[in-house]
Amino acid sequence: MSEIFISYARPTERQARQIGDALRGLGYSVWRDDELPAHRAYSDVIEERIKSAKAVLVLWSADAAKSQWVRAEADAAREAGTLVQATVDGIIPPMPFNQIQCADLSNWAGDTTSQGWHKVESSIALLAGTAGSASRGDPSAGASGPATRKLSVCVLPFVNMSGDAEQEYFSDGISEDIITDLSKISALSVIARNTAFTFKGKVLDVKDVARQLAVSHVLEGSVRKAGARVRITAQLIDGKAGDHLWAERYDRDLTDIFAIQDEISKAIASALQLKLLPKEKKAIEDRGTDSAEAYNLYLMARQHWISGNDGDPRRDQVVERICRQATGLDPNYARAWALMALAQAQLEFRHSKIDKEGLASAERALALDPTLAEAHCVKATYLRENGEQQHANVEIELALKLNPESWEVNKEAGRHVFRQGRIADAVPYFEKAAALMDSDYNDTGLLISCYNALGDDAGRLRAARMTQERAEKAIAHDPSNGAALGYGASSLAVLGDADRAKEWIQRALLIDPENLTMRYNLACSLSTYLDDSDGALELLEVYFAKAAGGELSHAKVDPDMDRLREHPRFKEMTAAADIRTGAVVTKPALASPE
Repeated sequence: MSEIFISYARPTERQARQIGDALRGLGYSVWRDDELPAHRAYSDVIEERIKSAKAVLVLWSADAAKSQWVRAEADAAREAGTLVQATVDGIIPPMPFNQIQCADLSNWAGDTTSQGWHKVESSIALLAGTAGSASRGDPSAGASGPATRKLSVCVLPFVNMSGDAEQEYFSDGISEDIITDLSKISALSVIARNTAFTFKGKVLDVKDVARQLAVSHVLEGSVRKAGARVRITAQLIDGKAGDHLWAERYDRDLTDIFAIQDEISKAIASALQLKLLPKEKKAIEDRGTDSAEAYNLYLMARQHWISGNDGDPRRDQVVERICRQATGLDPNYARAWALMALAQAQLEFRHSKIDKEGLASAERALALDPTLAEAHCVKATYLRENGEQQHANVEIELALKLNPESWEVNKEAGRHVFRQGRIADAVPYFEKAAALMDSDYNDTGLLISCYNALGDDAGRLRAARMTQERAEKAIAHDPSNGAALGYGASSLAVLGDADRAKEWIQRALLIDPENLTMRYNLACSLSTYLDDSDGALELLEVYFAKAAGGELSHAKVDPDMDRLREHPRFKEMTAAADIRTGAVVTKPALASPE
């Protein structure tokens, strides 16, 4: 039977044929549905082929994401542990497949040295063995692959054993940094942070994790931080046998945290018999700061940035305050300067705190480390707000090039493109941001608006379900999170639960009435999904009276406002807001002029 089954949507048949031919050229046996026999039922043959395949390569595209056949084939492969994913047009796979690593073969023209192809080939080798080995009867071929295949690892989120939930930022930060360190080893394939963190808090069988993600090894551990001491345990496990390949416990002063992380990464490389190149060793040892205290503060600030109440200036003030303390301890800590710049830009352009110095902080970060993509995003924000759109686009493109896997970068890129009225172009960035951070309800909420404007009902409902699930988790953690309540109300309205949506709106306004972003999102829900223009205008009265110019530029192009634009009251409010802020913003055309 075939080693590799290729699943795809009909409009991408050319790409499927090209990829299939490339795999056959490597010696694999490949099956596509162009080989369906005329005398048998389609579904029977498909089911048989998927069950017998050692690897199922799903080629995601906009059409594939809408195809029930492709989704069903992908789900069967996921359950069987044979799923390999690639995108052929840049789209993020739909839920739940967006939580699994996906290679990028968009614009692929047969280059077998490209990173995307290497990821596909490596994943298939893990499942089906070295190309051609099965067809030659090689007994080493199989799910584990041959001994010479590229090694791969999933770093599970380290468990917080501190007895204090507030210390979770530290254990998460350690986990993320180990993932980053191991990713610097060229001979090792590492599962992305967003995929690894989907297992957080779950009771796991390591062998099931390894099978599901098609990795050879799994790293798990725990962190206990108490005062000036830290205890970290870590164990590297063979994903097939379930045996411990290496384990260690580190019980030291907090000031040794960097040395512990270095030792863990190097010990894993040694256990896997990998030789670190000099530049890889140097990259792992580069922490950006020598101050353990500054590092701890940075992790604390970023946790507030990620999980705080979006739209509440107090979140941004906390982040700025903590980062200022971190940079006080180490003035050369570029990452802390960049995070502070993000918070300061929010305070200036969302909350009218004009005394903030986000641009100066971003430039300081870039002077220390020109590769910090997040700092380039801040520069783009200042350029855009200053009317220099073209230069802002250049900064965003540079940020994406420097770190395409950054949550902040994709989040900012999506908003940047959205505010130019390029709704369809914003979707891939919002999708990727949402996939990179599984607690992110802001970008899934914006996806609701985008898909609604584009007439994509399936996408809108999928985004609404994601938003609701994430908003409920955020509210369970912090019942006063107005931003989560606002987006949750929107998702409930989209999903058809109008009564509950209205309850959430009332609750949100009682809990966080000064949150302008929340008010705006609630108005979008009332106008677009609950057919209550009067209620929406009532909420927008306060919004337009106080919103900063940067926020007003979003409202000018937001399709969720379209039903209100011709209303006399809306026109009066927006005109008054333009006069108050000195803004002169026009809505760009969504289509090119004829």
